Amino acid sequence: MTDTSARLLRLLSLLQTPREWPGVELADRLAVTPRTVRRDIERLRDLGYPVHATRGAAGGYRLVAGRAMPPLLLDDEEAVAIAVGLRTAAGHAVDGIEEASVRALAKLEQVLPSRLRHRVRTLGGSTVPLFVGGGPRIDPEVLATLAATAASGERLRFRYAPAARPAVAEAAVAEATAAGATSAGEPDSARLVEPYGLVSAGRRWYFVAYDVRRDDWRTFRVDRVTEPHPTGVRTTPRQLPDGAEDAAAFVRNALWSLAPTHQAVATLHAPAAQIRARLGDRTVELTALDAGTCRLRTQTDTLDWLAFQLVQLGCEFEVHEPPELITHLRDLGARVTRAVDNSGN
Repeated sequence: MTDTSARLLRLLSLLQTPREWPGVELADRLAVTPRTVRRDIERLRDLGYPVHATRGAAGGYRLVAGRAMPPLLLDDEEAVAIAVGLRTAAGHAVDGIEEASVRALAKLEQVLPSRLRHRVRTLGGSTVPLFVGGGPRIDPEVLATLAATAASGERLRFRYAPAARPAVAEAAVAEATAAGATSAGEPDSARLVEPYGLVSAGRRWYFVAYDVRRDDWRTFRVDRVTEPHPTGVRTTPRQLPDGAEDAAAFVRNALWSLAPTHQAVATLHAPAAQIRARLGDRTVELTALDAGTCRLRTQTDTLDWLAFQLVQLGCEFEVHEPPELITHLRDLGARVTRAVDNSGN
């Protein structure tokens, strides 16, 4: 590294501290003249770093927000803190940032020195959350490896564990899409794939890839993926089948095609805007009938979830279809009544 390059990195490290630096102080820190500092500031600006300058005796330089995200310089402690935070977000499904966390984690771990990578893994392995919630635990290192190979178009080897209970809808999907003939003498769990992408679905992660030996697309449950090893072989990206726009659409189509679907229609006695706010980002069809009622059309794979979805809205409602849901709600109401009557209070 040249003296100029090393000085620019040192200058950038100083400017990333949230304060304004007088030119004289920067020159003193870098052991150069104020004129050299001005030239180095211009070099940083040419590289895309938004350095703001104020004139006058009290003026100086500071790094401000720009239109693009330039590279950051992190010391060891900052790099470890960010990596641990990203592993936590990726492994525990923080709503809305899971995939971004995995992409950032893959980039960061790729450039971490081995000493820091060991510290991150030690912290991650010794830290257990008080409450994890439903869904399997995901290894962030596996996630990072899958994300990195998908981004780089690199073939990947891994082992895939069989489903514990394939009768469950999601497990059945994963088992069916990952099943197939194996080569002679090859263990069922050995996989060689061309990665396409990761999909976060609540507290489950799915990995979409083209299985080379089975000559077909597969959806893998990430919690069942172990020992991922990039091969170093680059491939040309393949087009997803069945007109799927992206990996999420591919997984959704797979889940919906193999899971039983119940479609429900109900009238809700509450304003449509109020119901929409309570539903959040759930995919439903909601139509306002008047100022105080609306019509809900939705579908899912279980009657239990349909019943819960209606009851938790906190309003009066009438179910029009399916008849099975009406019967299910009637039985549920009877069980609740018996529980209250038998409580002795």
